[in-house]
Amino acid sequence: MGLKICALTGHRPKGFPWDYRNKDCKKQKKYLKMLENTIIELIEKDGFNYFISGGAIGADQDFAEIVIELKKRYPHIQLEIAVPCSNQDIKWSSSDKAKYKRILKNADFVNILSTSYTPNCMQKRNEYMVDKSDFVIVVWNGKPIGGTYNTLNYLKQLNKPYIIISLTIQ
Repeated sequence: MGLKICALTGHRPKGFPWDYRNKDCKKQKKYLKMLENTIIELIEKDGFNYFISGGAIGADQDFAEIVIELKKRYPHIQLEIAVPCSNQDIKWSSSDKAKYKRILKNADFVNILSTSYTPNCMQKRNEYMVDKSDFVIVVWNGKPIGGTYNTLNYLKQLNKPYIIISLTIQ
């Protein structure tokens, strides 16, 4: 069986319309459950077995952590972290860096796309993930600005199939 690849593009914490860091927030819990259910459906119904995350704080890490947890139920699935630059975490807090290191340690593949930061390395990472994928999950707040929106437009240009998980959850 070949690889069926799914990537995710989504917001960092400031792009969420609620307090992303509040893990007791009902909207946060609902969003995480929607994301998990989407991944499970892709595995069980559509045969996806390879997942790519950019590793950034927010939706990327949520996606990676869910895939890592699901590997216990679906040991055949694999996770790649597409790192935009080797120092992606340079300005992160120590707790965010520790979480990132745990994700990298539990990934099957870590692909560092640039040795140093460049103004377009994040978008290049996003395009790499879209180019490599058969399907993309878009975690989007509906605002027509930023990296998630740019990546959504890019995957539309390529006519790639996708699903939007809306952050305008009621």
